[in-house]
Amino acid sequence: MAKILGYIAVSLDGFIATKDDSLDWLFKYDDMDLGEHDYRLFLQGIRTVVMGRGTYDFIAREPAPWAYGDKRVLVVTSQPISDPKGPMEVRTDVDALIAELRTLDDGDVWMLGGGRLQMAFLERGALDEIEIYVIPEMLGGGRPLFPATGFTASPTLVSAQSMPKGCVRLHYRFGAA
Repeated sequence: MAKILGYIAVSLDGFIATKDDSLDWLFKYDDMDLGEHDYRLFLQGIRTVVMGRGTYDFIAREPAPWAYGDKRVLVVTSQPISDPKGPMEVRTDVDALIAELRTLDDGDVWMLGGGRLQMAFLERGALDEIEIYVIPEMLGGGRPLFPATGFTASPTLVSAQSMPKGCVRLHYRFGAA
């Protein structure tokens, strides 16, 4: 059975993007050597990428080519996507999507991007693990890592590691995953 994983960077004050949805604060860390935790190595174990519409729209606006090659890409949205940037499928029902993902056995699933969809998965007990890269930047506001919904949890710390440039990698497991 595929594991559903998060892999995300967050500012020291808890935001994943600025108020105007910019990630410029993060791009100056692109050359950081993460060793065995490098994004490219993480992506090798992923077969399915799941993202919400906001994340998809952000990626679609970027001039960079579609980065997901032969990965199965699922976008959760209630609105059709005309002229998609790359090969992808739309899903509208989070519960049905989780049931579908739990049947996969061809590689892990990455919850890409925004905190709202990750929170929806957490609330349903469907996010197995998350790697959070805390970046030493204060944004003063923006998109929170996890929106306040009243959800509570006590994940298990798998590891914590100091990284280059003052960053910290936190790896947590939820439930009995």
